Amino acid sequence: MGVAVQTETSYLGFRLPHPFIAGASPFAHHLDSVKRLEDAGCAAVVLHSLFEEQITAARDGRIRHMDPFDRTFAEALADFPGHDDYPLGPDAYAEHVSRVKQAVKIPIIGSLNGTSPESWLTFARTIEQAGADAIELNLYEVVTSPAVPAAAVEAQFAGIVTEVKRIIRIPIAVKVSPYFTAFRDMARQLDTAGADGLVLFNRFYQADIDIKTMKAAVQVELSSSSELLLRLRWLAILYGRVRPSLAVTGGVATPDDGIKAILAGADAVQMVSALLRHGPDHVQAMRHGLERWMEWHRFETLDEARGRASLERATDPAAFERASYIRTLQSWGH
Repeated sequence: MGVAVQTETSYLGFRLPHPFIAGASPFAHHLDSVKRLEDAGCAAVVLHSLFEEQITAARDGRIRHMDPFDRTFAEALADFPGHDDYPLGPDAYAEHVSRVKQAVKIPIIGSLNGTSPESWLTFARTIEQAGADAIELNLYEVVTSPAVPAAAVEAQFAGIVTEVKRIIRIPIAVKVSPYFTAFRDMARQLDTAGADGLVLFNRFYQADIDIKTMKAAVQVELSSSSELLLRLRWLAILYGRVRPSLAVTGGVATPDDGIKAILAGADAVQMVSALLRHGPDHVQAMRHGLERWMEWHRFETLDEARGRASLERATDPAAFERASYIRTLQSWGH
């Protein structure tokens, strides 16, 4: 007779029946598709992002402090989407949050995407008032100026979290990229600033070059399991060493991927590409795969498995990482 398993987990203070939640995606654009995610069994849903540029354009008529109607800035702003290219504007986004919350019972996490600790952040309060259970801050920026030091970028991101924590009461998850010189310290700064969760990691979208037009060519590719390894590494390093909840996003395609994320230390597993490929019902395959694996290992609760492959008990994680690097190189050709 198999062991009765419990897949419950805690994320951002919410008790979820299992760790698999829908990350920000086109599914969140419409109420009907959000309800599909709930009906399929997703434990929570992260709505698609509202961008800083949308908010400042609607409020101040400016994008990155530039007037889009001023020909001086025409070239700099030419590549930004137009107003009608976004699925929802700021006011419509808040209304969408309200409608979704009235229609579903699972936690709904709003999403803001930006880079500067400025007045647009006050929109977080509007999302809170609309009924969102939490907010995911998606901090994505490629710093191109040689005059901006790494410490300034880190301080700016921490400042954004501090500012949002000041104006709202619901939990805040922070979604960042891994490309910091010392990500462990960046995680500490976000923790100190008050982040309730860390989401690892933003996908680093990179443009190709069209050799016919000799211009950048942008195309979104769905993620695959190959992208998971970097996320597993940092989950394993951070587990047990920071206060915020840990979520993984990117590279979770199969039940095995979800299990690996739990073993590395994840409290929640966000899914986007897998749901777009296979449909919302894929979350059931993920949950059943996790349950079968737990039964096989005779784990009764998810807490028994979480972090088993982390570096929590390593006396010197840096030495472990260095040793693994050398061992990997030495294994080539053996």
